[in-house]
Amino acid sequence: MVKYYERLDSTFRALADPTRRAILATLMLGESSITKLAEPYRMSLPAVMKHLRVLEQAGLVAQKKIGRTRHCRLAAEPLKEAEQWISQYRRFWEGTLDALERFLSQPQTQSES
Repeated sequence: MVKYYERLDSTFRALADPTRRAILATLMLGESSITKLAEPYRMSLPAVMKHLRVLEQAGLVAQKKIGRTRHCRLAAEPLKEAEQWISQYRRFWEGTLDALERFLSQPQTQSES
């Protein structure tokens, strides 16, 4: 159970940064070289590689070397685990909002003074 929460913490830590979320969005379109991934950002290649290292440590990105080029692909399993964790809270809020809707749809009686 502790291992599950460590993975979940690692996933959310990786997702906390907008650059890393953008990299994941790019990788949803397909595998890409690190150089291609770095093109849209105004940062050095080593800085992009640090972001990729965080994503890789969280299990969200897998890298392979083809010749002299490193290619990255999305590894979505940790995202599935995060979605399952979040869905617990979605069910809670849906239940709470359903109860509120039932309450609000009940006919209101005016108390006589």
